[in-house]
Amino acid sequence: MRDLVLLREWCAVFCRRVVANIDGPLLAIALAIVGLGLLTLYSATIDAPWRFNAQLGNLAVGIAAMWLIAQVPPASLQRLAIPIYCVGLALLVGVALAGDMVNGARRWLNLGVTRIQPSEIMKIAMPLALAWYFQREEGAIRVKQFVVASVILGVPAALILKQPDLGTALLVTAAGAYTMFLGGVPWRIMLSVVGAGLAAIPFVWPLLHDYQRRRITTMLDPTQDPLGSGYHIIQSTIAVGSGGWFGKGWLNGTQAHLEFIPERQTDFIFAVFAEEFGLAGAITLTLLYVALLTRGVVLASNAPTTFGRLLGGALVLCFFTYAFVNMGMVTGVLPVVGVPLPFVSYGGTALVTLFVGLGILMSVSRRRTLVAP
Repeated sequence: MRDLVLLREWCAVFCRRVVANIDGPLLAIALAIVGLGLLTLYSATIDAPWRFNAQLGNLAVGIAAMWLIAQVPPASLQRLAIPIYCVGLALLVGVALAGDMVNGARRWLNLGVTRIQPSEIMKIAMPLALAWYFQREEGAIRVKQFVVASVILGVPAALILKQPDLGTALLVTAAGAYTMFLGGVPWRIMLSVVGAGLAAIPFVWPLLHDYQRRRITTMLDPTQDPLGSGYHIIQSTIAVGSGGWFGKGWLNGTQAHLEFIPERQTDFIFAVFAEEFGLAGAITLTLLYVALLTRGVVLASNAPTTFGRLLGGALVLCFFTYAFVNMGMVTGVLPVVGVPLPFVSYGGTALVTLFVGLGILMSVSRRRTLVAP
């Protein structure tokens, strides 16, 4: 009997340690989105089941990474911010020098045992580094600090843009801009930069790759090249519209299964989802994203340090941007820029990075002092 009591107590302690610092509501919402994503991915890759099995493995790695990061005290995250940023920058340089060429772009780095996309890592490393910098410069955000932050942001963004990967470069830039905004960069500086960017459009336009210019013009009128650059948007909007109110049913999407939808397991997986689950499914998924963002805002606002609030707030805004850009891209509202749908699209590096972001949110919301007495 005594052994049974001891075993029960040990199990209770073990369970408490396993769930320590894990935010139940945030994890439950994320897993609900992942569940819908797995259903859609199974349908989209029914002729290539190894992708679905690989995504299950990616999910296991992502949850494990989230749990590990959630156990890291915020002070340790702050100390690791610059090393993580430097590692991410070094990997981007490695991609530029010896990355794998896939579909005309050099975005992947082969490490022997696996292949990673370092630009995805920079989505986390960027707000980490800038949150660390603004924590150090708290109360003294002037033009000088903005220039330094711009360099921290600009170098990796330029390396990603050179791959070329316009979508991820914009997302990394957005992550940095969110951190700057939350860090207290004066409005006049931010507006001046935006104004300068708009004024530079005529000069930047000739520097864009042909396919990048075509994506922008195609967004305005996809019918100008229905079998070329407009094909992606036309087919995805047909799939979304054909879903109607309640969809054609799981595994019954004709646009997906007849292979009209390009990249249906990654960038355009929302078209598969909308076709099979309809407007009702799209609203449900959107509400889950809203719930995820709302819970993220609560955790970020509860962070006891400036570093935690900046980092958490920037990550939440990044999650919103990823979902908004992907859905806008698939429905033809935004240009096709190659942005995956968070927690839904197939991809190991992207999924693990997203779960690491959840782990960081759980970590920074912990009520601990930054420096031990």
